Amino acid sequence: MEIQKPIPTAAELEILNILWDNEPLTVKEIHEKLCNSKDVGYTTALKIMQNMTIKGLLRREPNGKNHLYYTVFPKEETRGNLLDRFLESTFSGSASGLVMQLLGNKKTSTREIEEIKRIIDEMDKKE
Repeated sequence: MEIQKPIPTAAELEILNILWDNEPLTVKEIHEKLCNSKDVGYTTALKIMQNMTIKGLLRREPNGKNHLYYTVFPKEETRGNLLDRFLESTFSGSASGLVMQLLGNKKTSTREIEEIKRIIDEMDKKE
């Protein structure tokens, strides 16, 4: 049986995105970056990060009077887990259902369509 990896909440994902681009960071540094996009209290950011550490999404190491925070899982792995969960819960595991919904709801550029075709061609070559 495979061990379930923790799935981040929206607030946790914001922190993970900041860390993936800049790690390691202190709570103060993460809080400052969060405040660039929304009003969030320092203690709120700290509490979310403490919970993320307990869940196994972050690890922290002492650094003088502060702690440095690091992500536990790479960005691509976390995105893949989130997508798998979304795909299963929303589209009963149907990747084609997801793609058809996505392309039907959004104006897709010619460049994006060409990239999708290229990916499909590469997948066909591997089979």
